[in-house]
Amino acid sequence: MPGPDRTPRRIALANQKGGVGKTTTAINLATALATRKRVLVIDLDPQGNASTGLGLPRAGRGDGSYALLVGERPLAELMLPTKVPNLFLLPADNDLAGAEIELVGMENRERRLRQALDAAAETLAKFDFILIDCPPSLGLLTLNALVAVQSVMIPLQTEFFALEGVSQITRTIERVKRVLNPTISLDGIVLTMFDRRNNLSELVANDVRAFFRDKVFETVIPRNIRVSEAPSHGLPVLLYDMKSTGAQAYIKLAAELLRRERAAAKAAGAQQA
Repeated sequence: MPGPDRTPRRIALANQKGGVGKTTTAINLATALATRKRVLVIDLDPQGNASTGLGLPRAGRGDGSYALLVGERPLAELMLPTKVPNLFLLPADNDLAGAEIELVGMENRERRLRQALDAAAETLAKFDFILIDCPPSLGLLTLNALVAVQSVMIPLQTEFFALEGVSQITRTIERVKRVLNPTISLDGIVLTMFDRRNNLSELVANDVRAFFRDKVFETVIPRNIRVSEAPSHGLPVLLYDMKSTGAQAYIKLAAELLRRERAAAKAAGAQQA
């Protein structure tokens, strides 16, 4: 459990291409992590699918990430518990759709989320991970997420245009690193919607691994009907059908992320010694 001298690991799930399993990964990775850690999901996508997928329909949301960004209310008043123990949600409120336009004229417009999270340090000291679900674009909302986090996870559908899309987001991460957030890094790329019956899935996976090497997670998320069905029930797939191949894949992904975190912490400790 993080203490007052520690801050939770902040990870953005980002890809400017829609329909790649980004929100699905945010919901289910958070749920799997919450079996061992305390997790907060921030829904920064105006579509609000992460909020719906964690059981909070649009009509029941009230204030959320928009209110935090514009400074109306602090995080402690806005985050909500979910059906999953140890998993909390900052929902996407209905006003978030207009935030891109409103942020343009605001002071420190790229740093609004970072400043709000820094101001909530005492509240966040109880958490181990913050996962931010970004919109499928590279606008000001995604930029706020990239400035606020330590690392980025890119869900990537195993299809023909995948590499083209991922090169765009990695270039954006590099620009953010140079200008706005020098500590940001690429956590890794998660291959999603993988279909073993489809040769193209294998070819794309091989191409991505050849190019990004150890930055690609070993765990692959398969195309699975249970994963697709779960959000309509307001549940992560781990609660909807824990035995499904999709649920088991997200459990493995969470374990792999935690292993990587431990290895990185050990390496950092060895360098300081």
